[in-house]
Amino acid sequence: MRVLDLIWCFISLLALAMTVEDEEVLDSVLRDRSHIDETLRLAAEENAGNYAAALQKLRMTYHNSIRPMEHAYKYNELRQHEISDGEITSKPMVLFLGPWSVGKSSMINYLLGLQDTPYQLYTGAEPTTSEFTVIMHGEKVRSVEGIVMAADSSRSFSPLEKFGQNFLEKLIGIEMPHKLLERVTFVDTPGIIENRKQQERGYPFNDVCQWFIDRADLIFVVFDPTKLDVGLELEMLFKQLKGRESQIRIILNKADSLATQDLMRVYGALFWSLAPLINVTEPPRVYVSSFWPYDYAPDTSRELFKREEISLLEDLNQVIENRLENKIAFIRQHGIRVRIHALLVDRYVQTFKEKMSFFSDPELVFKEIVDDPDRFYIFKSILAKTNVSKFDLPNRDAYRDFFGINPINSFKQLSAQCSYTGGCLLDKIERAITTDLPGLLSSIHSNKNPTLSSCEATGCGEKPKNRYRRN
Repeated sequence: MRVLDLIWCFISLLALAMTVEDEEVLDSVLRDRSHIDETLRLAAEENAGNYAAALQKLRMTYHNSIRPMEHAYKYNELRQHEISDGEITSKPMVLFLGPWSVGKSSMINYLLGLQDTPYQLYTGAEPTTSEFTVIMHGEKVRSVEGIVMAADSSRSFSPLEKFGQNFLEKLIGIEMPHKLLERVTFVDTPGIIENRKQQERGYPFNDVCQWFIDRADLIFVVFDPTKLDVGLELEMLFKQLKGRESQIRIILNKADSLATQDLMRVYGALFWSLAPLINVTEPPRVYVSSFWPYDYAPDTSRELFKREEISLLEDLNQVIENRLENKIAFIRQHGIRVRIHALLVDRYVQTFKEKMSFFSDPELVFKEIVDDPDRFYIFKSILAKTNVSKFDLPNRDAYRDFFGINPINSFKQLSAQCSYTGGCLLDKIERAITTDLPGLLSSIHSNKNPTLSSCEATGCGEKPKNRYRRN
């Protein structure tokens, strides 16, 4: 019996020694993460007061000067993009797209230091992420169901309800206290599987992707050396990314799994596959590295991969540092589009009234106008009278559908959208575009503390000026 005890004791000591040795080996192959905190400046303190004051001024400018014009001319029914307070105050969004098992979830785990913790995103060689996962800041670690996220008006995800309950069951939020998540929100998406049809997902996958693409500040499209083929679903995804090339970053992940010569061939093959899908003069930036917590494979371009990783982190930090400027620029661009839409509707209404007579059929008259707006100089008159770029004009066919839902008689002309208490809607939105929002940008750059004036806080009006009154 004593011999058996000795043997058991020896086996236990051997197992303990092997465990300690394995932990030492594991610690030796884990990559140093100190450069992540340094590059992203996670230890730096921010002036939260100035940032909050600027956001408040931006929110008030939108509500007082832009939103009234939106409602008056039903702009959201044309673009189907209503801006909420949650979207104005939300953090920058970083979206991860790409084929299945290319390392999207592993990259998020690496950036947040979640590897080997109970909170890490599940990863594997098979398709693992079947949900849209939103990783955001919270006081404690908890998961939030998609139905709860959509019902919470303080968040920016309430518009996702329009994609149905099947999608909300595939939406999940993860909150955790983390310095990086105080400044940015990550969105992990289901991998693209080319042999899967849209209806098999149970919800409009491309439409959901478009919703996130429209709101993302930075879009990482991730590939690995074994998944460079382009199928229908990936081709559709790049069509949805048209016009967002400045936000796209292409990542060739798992680069240390190849020898240097093979990596050069794969890099060329990636561009050859994507060239027909990215038809721009300057292609998006491509980062080549291995984004996971373990050390690079031996006999690979370690220094190159490290520099590429730091460049990507600097790119991400630039988005974080410029988040307020980007919000202001986004609201100003939105205001320009609302103003152009209002001018076009006003021109349609004016043309309709001029062509109507006592014996005219209203439906036939307006059908003639909306079917051939060039004949009545609808769009050319806007370009001639106002400072509008022809590249900002909406699609003309969109107004046929727009007026099919909203009768022309339901709109007033801009000359009638004035009051002595609230001022003129056109003057207010033009002042926001030309003065208020650029002034807010200047105050940020000069490190001034933006504060609300009494008129901006109370919404006081001015004597209306009717620029459309005929003399």
